[in-house]
Amino acid sequence: MKLEQIDKDRYRKHLNVVIVACIVALIVGSLGIARVLIIAWPNESGSHFYWNLFGVIVTTVIIGLVLKRYQNHEFMTEVVYVWRLKQALNLITRKLAKVKAAAEQGNVMALHTLQFNYSGCRQLWQLDDNTITMEELAIEQAKLDVLANKFNVVADAALYQPEFLKEL
Repeated sequence: MKLEQIDKDRYRKHLNVVIVACIVALIVGSLGIARVLIIAWPNESGSHFYWNLFGVIVTTVIIGLVLKRYQNHEFMTEVVYVWRLKQALNLITRKLAKVKAAAEQGNVMALHTLQFNYSGCRQLWQLDDNTITMEELAIEQAKLDVLANKFNVVADAALYQPEFLKEL
C-alpha cells in the first residue's frame, strides 16, 4: 500500500454519508425484515427475539455486500483508502515489537516499515482530528531518524511492502 494525499473535508463528508446510510439501512432493513417474519410466523409467547436477530443479521450482510460492491465507486475512494490504511497499520502494530527490534539491528525493511507506520499514523490522526498523541509520534519519529542515520539508510514509507512483515 502506498500513502496518498486525500482531501480531509471530502473524506469526512463522504464518511459521514456512508455511516448515516448504513445506520438508516440497518434500522429500516432489520425492522422491516423482522416485521415481515413476525407477521408471517407469529410467536404466541410474544417473544420475537430470533426474528429480530435474523433481521439484523440479514441486513448487516446486505449492507456489507453493498459496500463491497461499491467500494471502487468514486464516492468511496477516500473512505476505502482510510479503511485499507487502518488495516495495514493494524498488521504492523501486531508485529511492532519485532519490527522495532529489527530496526535496532539496522534491518532496512524494518526501517521502511516503521517510516510507513509513523507516516500512516500521522495522516490517519490528522484526518480524524486525533492530535493528542502526535507528540509521542514525533518522539518515535525522532528515534527512527537517529537509527536511520546510524545505519546510513533513508527510511522511506514509499518503499514499504507488506511482505516485509513476513520476513521480520
